[in-house]
Parts: sequence; structure tokens; C-alpha cells
Amino acid sequence: QVQLVESGGGSVQAGASLRLSCAASRSASPWSNYCMGWFRQSPGKEREGVASIYTDGGSTHYADSVKGRFTISQDKNTVYLQMNNLKPEDTAMYYCASKASYSWGCSPRYWQQKEFPDWGQGTQVTVSS
Repeated sequence: QVQLVESGGGSVQAGASLRLSCAASRSASPWSNYCMGWFRQSPGKEREGVASIYTDGGSTHYADSVKGRFTISQDKNTVYLQMNNLKPEDTAMYYCASKASYSWGCSPRYWQQKEFPDWGQGTQVTVSS
């Protein structure tokens, strides 16, 4: 079982930066490798994958819409999403998610929500023009 707690959201103007954090606490498990993902959902839209990182080795993947602006990273049991040059279209509730996985399971083709059993409560990011 995994508990995920996000923080770091807020209201900013276009061009600003924010850093989201996701603190993970896991009960003992024989499996030690996970894919950690950031997803976002804005009103009236489906939840979409933004970025992912594999805990063993730190390989990363990004949605095309955020490449070059967002950076996912990890430090022990916390995953970060550094968001630079924010745009109004980045406005959404941002969620952290986790799944036990092999490294290939962290690629964007495996970002379907149903594949991630553990989710945080979300943190709101609002970007004004």
C-alpha cells in the first residue's frame, strides 16, 4: 500500500515557476521498483499524463506539451515536478500516482489511469495570463 501526498500548487502568472512535491510512504513490499507519474486534469477534460520517472535509475518521460518546461526528479521517497515558463493552459489539478513496474512500464504508452493503483489527493495549479 502506498500513500501519496502532493504539495506546492498555487496561483501564478504566466511565465512563472512552481515546484510540486509528492511524498510517498510505502508499506513493506517485496517489490522495490516503481513508476511515479504526474497527471493533471482541468474542468471538462480527461486526466492526462504529464511526466513519469522510474525509481530505479531515474529514467524520465514527458508529454510533448511540457517538454523543455517541466522537469521530473526524485530524492529518496519524494518526487518533484519543476514547472517553468508556466502557461494558462497548464492550469489544472495535478495528481501524483504510483505503480509497481518494470522500467518499460513507465513510458507514455502505459500512462492509462487504470494502470496506476495509487493516487494522491491532488494540488491545484492556476496560471493567469
